Amino acid sequence: MKILAAFFLSSILALAADITGTWTANVVLAAGGGEPKLELKQSGETLTGTYHGQFGDAAITGTVKGDKVEFSFGNDAAKAKYSGTLDGDKKMAGTVDYGEVGTGTFTAVKN
Repeated sequence: MKILAAFFLSSILALAADITGTWTANVVLAAGGGEPKLELKQSGETLTGTYHGQFGDAAITGTVKGDKVEFSFGNDAAKAKYSGTLDGDKKMAGTVDYGEVGTGTFTAVKN
């Protein structure tokens, strides 16, 4: 039984999405929106990368756990937080919090 459980777990991990790559996002806020580029690198559950958009370029840090993805960029004075759900390894959608700029939604597709 333990061998079957280990096989099942390893099969699930093998099917887990790797979202490494360049993504184009569509961000909608009450104050406006934009289409930033996200260069993402996934290593296990750790997500790093670079945001390229209206706020310049910034380092991204975050996590991928199953089909849930969370990442942020910025500093203590101005931080953007994304929280979403993956649809395979080429689409994601969720919510964004840009602090004083506002909250909203995002979709993203892998290029």
